[in-house]
Amino acid sequence: MRRVSLFTVLLLCLAILIVDVTAFYWLQSITTLINSNFLETAINILFWVFTVGLITAIVVLKITLDDINPKRRQLLIASLYGLTVSSFIPKLIFVIIISMLFFTSTMVPEKISLFIVPTIGLLSGFLPFFVIVYGIFKAKYNFKIYYLKIRFDHLPTQFDGLKIIQISDLHIGGFNYNYKILEKAIRLINNLKPDLILCTGDLVNNYAWELRGWDHVLNKLVAKKGKYAVLGNHDYGDYSEWNSTLEKAENLNIIKQFYKKIDFKLLLNQSEIIETNHNKIALIGVENWGSPPFKQYGDLLMALKKTEDVPFKILLSHDPTHWSEEVIDKTNIALTFSGHTHGMQMGFHYKKMSWSPIKYKYKHWAGLYKHNNQYLYVNRGLGWLGFPGRIGMRPEISHIELVKQA
Repeated sequence: MRRVSLFTVLLLCLAILIVDVTAFYWLQSITTLINSNFLETAINILFWVFTVGLITAIVVLKITLDDINPKRRQLLIASLYGLTVSSFIPKLIFVIIISMLFFTSTMVPEKISLFIVPTIGLLSGFLPFFVIVYGIFKAKYNFKIYYLKIRFDHLPTQFDGLKIIQISDLHIGGFNYNYKILEKAIRLINNLKPDLILCTGDLVNNYAWELRGWDHVLNKLVAKKGKYAVLGNHDYGDYSEWNSTLEKAENLNIIKQFYKKIDFKLLLNQSEIIETNHNKIALIGVENWGSPPFKQYGDLLMALKKTEDVPFKILLSHDPTHWSEEVIDKTNIALTFSGHTHGMQMGFHYKKMSWSPIKYKYKHWAGLYKHNNQYLYVNRGLGWLGFPGRIGMRPEISHIELVKQA
């Protein structure tokens, strides 16, 4: 996991404290409307018990982080992350909204403002809280199938109607060995009767031990023409501390061997030719290639070897920035599958409108993109990382059908 300095943690705690002090100040304008002194006092005490407890937990976790078992560490960090977000964001919105209402309340009669300001203020805090709680406890495993047809004039006839299922970013440690949850996604996939299943990286958060027992679940995936995968940035163990380079290499090797257990062919800067009745397509897979600080293990030129005579090529590359840098206008790869962004696990999608804060970091962050006759599809991820939830960005199963343009 990436290390966060104690100074950064203390700045976070200071921000939480400032927001909470301000929120408490405005809360008094609401609690004074309560006739019961006992209830008013209880609300105030609970407010500060939670604030002090949260800040204390964050500092203690940071100080003791190195001594915590990695298996417990991941769960603790995710839980505290969710608790912090579900507390901080609603209070911040509450402070902003009620401050705006207070300074504009002089425009309305006093009797009305005494009712409107507290009511809207409370709603502005509670609604985001419930949305975040829903995202943590319900939406993060509310799998969604995205259906899409992509047309190509040079698609070989025998592959017209080819059904591809893409999954990505399982981050399987986040499932905490709750096998039944992922079995639900697997049933959805198998019911689609795919020809190919493609997994575009980040199988784990950091460690190979996260995979324990999951082979009995993931080997239930069925595809008529095969199952293929590439590695993502988290699969290499670059965000963890290791006693030796040998230990890190062994962790990666176990992950690679796991793919064999579940009957996925791992493409490590390699290609696979799929042939049907003398018609061919090339399936190409590169190791992770991302813009710094993400490392560039991928070697597209090596992966493209032996595919020169195959006109229709599909690429698996975990990070979508690779498409812009090395694929479009430089190769004849027709379709690229990526993941990595998770759609930031937050945003919205309505018809043709999509938005997420991640768009300010990644130009291609979710869904289908086109440049001339080349396409990129970015999967929103099946699992989660960091914030243990999803808000308006449901975990995705991509169903892509290739169609020959008449």
